[in-house]
Amino acid sequence: MTGAEIEDTYAEAFRSIYAEALITARDKTWLDHAVQAATGNASSSILCDCEAGLDRYLTRDQTPDGRIGAVLQFHVPRFRKDRVEHLERCLLVRLSQNVLTCATAAAFCPDPGANHYKLGRKIAFFGDGHQFRDVRHGRRVWVIPILGGEFIIDRRFGWHEGLMGGNLWFMGRDIDSALLAAERAAAAVAEVSGTIQPFPGGIAGSGSKAGSRYKFSIASTYEAYCPTLKTKLGTASKVPDGVASIMEIIINGKDLATIATATQRAIEAARTTPGLVRISAGNYGGRLGKSFIYLRPERQPGSEGK
Repeated sequence: MTGAEIEDTYAEAFRSIYAEALITARDKTWLDHAVQAATGNASSSILCDCEAGLDRYLTRDQTPDGRIGAVLQFHVPRFRKDRVEHLERCLLVRLSQNVLTCATAAAFCPDPGANHYKLGRKIAFFGDGHQFRDVRHGRRVWVIPILGGEFIIDRRFGWHEGLMGGNLWFMGRDIDSALLAAERAAAAVAEVSGTIQPFPGGIAGSGSKAGSRYKFSIASTYEAYCPTLKTKLGTASKVPDGVASIMEIIINGKDLATIATATQRAIEAARTTPGLVRISAGNYGGRLGKSFIYLRPERQPGSEGK
């Protein structure tokens, strides 16, 4: 296959815990309102409470209540000491404030698993004493009377071990080529079940590095890869000749194999984009995470991490 150079490098993913929510609604319009609200302001754990996004849509025959649905993922880094409690708080806030409030929406758990939160009970308190437990669609749920009718939510929501931080960089001769390559890659990743892309449109136009010269900031612009700083930085710049724009996609998911598959699909979809010079990825030499996603498939080990 001809096209952009594929750098012999890897993306450095790190461990997370994540929860899934299966949202249903009367139609696609209201389902998308719920999805967008529940996953809003969740691009990066640098300052957002979590990283969230759409995994996949479900047809009417795939959901508990026979309506169209969507599976969402919510990730927090495993290195947080309060990760289990923090993830529960993220779910509580987002499902209660963004799904309960969305017209015609309901919330279910795709897989409670071995670890779970009794989240339905907590959100049910919104019923102010009028909430009740019931069996609906063959499931044990909480039912909350609301002005629009009833809000139905599963009693338990599970959390699982996952990965965050898979990434690819698309280096183009101009912003149009870099963005088009990233768009093609993001579309390919979206077809891989078990992954999410938390940034707007699946693309980050401001890739960052860990740390900053300012003590109050934990991350900052990756100046070595800023094309407009190439002349200023001289030999410290890592921007290849002929590159004027670099776009990034971030991939979170359920495991290393799934993210590795999504990475290869993304590369395949983007590589022949006109004007794309190189495809690369960001890593910190293993200091951030121990799960490596190699850009060249022959380099990818068969098992996770080291």
